[in-house]
Amino acid sequence: MSLEVRESVPLAPLTTLGVGGPARFYAEAADEAAVVEAFRFAGARGVPLFVLGGGSNLVVSDRGVDALVLRVRVRGVEIVGGEGLDPAGRALVRAGAGEGWDDLVARAVAEGWAGVECLSGIPGDVGATPIQNVGAYGQEVAETIAEVRAVERATGAVAVIAGAGCGFGYRDSLFKRAWRGRYVITAVTFALRPGGAATVRYPELQRAIAAAPGGAAPPLGEVRGAVIALRRGKSMVLDPRDENGRSAGSFFMNPTLAAGAAAGAIARIEAAGVLAPGEAIPQYPAGDGRVKLSAAWLIERAGFARGTRHGAAGISTRHTLALVNRGGATAAELLDLARRVRRGVLDRFGVALSVEPDLVGFAPGETDDLTGGEHGADQGS
Repeated sequence: MSLEVRESVPLAPLTTLGVGGPARFYAEAADEAAVVEAFRFAGARGVPLFVLGGGSNLVVSDRGVDALVLRVRVRGVEIVGGEGLDPAGRALVRAGAGEGWDDLVARAVAEGWAGVECLSGIPGDVGATPIQNVGAYGQEVAETIAEVRAVERATGAVAVIAGAGCGFGYRDSLFKRAWRGRYVITAVTFALRPGGAATVRYPELQRAIAAAPGGAAPPLGEVRGAVIALRRGKSMVLDPRDENGRSAGSFFMNPTLAAGAAAGAIARIEAAGVLAPGEAIPQYPAGDGRVKLSAAWLIERAGFARGTRHGAAGISTRHTLALVNRGGATAAELLDLARRVRRGVLDRFGVALSVEPDLVGFAPGETDDLTGGEHGADQGS
């Protein structure tokens, strides 16, 4: 068998948060044939299969994962159809699921391919990006994903799924919902714009970039540099020297509410007496009449300051949305802190925050109060 399977492999070192127990079985797949072998191995032993990406959006239970944990290492970046463009003038760039996401973004920027520059500095692998529709600073991968290549678990057959058919939403896709556990992603094709203008529509990013002479769009490299600087200022890039570096990125998603619910939440916030004179509640249109609120702002106004600690876990001193491992933290400590924060926001403002990382290896019902009954996706980031 070409698939090498090991037992009792520690998973904490394979995640950016650095917590959690071992995998019962662990293997790496360099191609689609090895992925199919992994299906057979898990089936023969009657254990689930969990796909581990770059470990950047993941909380592993302290007891570990009673499954075959598979790291997809399919590599390679190529221009589909050689150097030609599609009828819309876009370069179709196919990347293996095991390619590092930021490596791909760096290459796109260097080549002058616009479309992912605002997603610079995000850790993890390419294969995880469609699952939660990775986004930051006004850009989402849904805008550029042309197709997703995956192996279907039930049949071992390869499926090619158009980006438009993936059901993308805010940090969401069909891979997280109706297709959970159905596919293992092996490659993603992005439609990028050679020579295209950078996307600079997020207010914080706009402020960080000096106005170009004559109103010209800034170069892709300048936008990438500005995004990485902003992320570094929030400890959202991997840096072993950073005291806030052991995190899973944003732990809570910005809540998007229907208009009526948003009006009720805003009224409750105003009545709570947390607004400074002249201060406005951060709120943004989210489409279909929905309103997006700032989770970080809600957390801070609920009384959770940056640097708050719970055992060896804490809230980042730089970014309220990041829960961090201060050294030796357990998954239990992190989730206890997450529960405190979530309950505080709910009790104060009536807004239920949703966790962003996958929670893996926990018993049924153990994390329902954080996930609403949904458990970690089968292909993590």
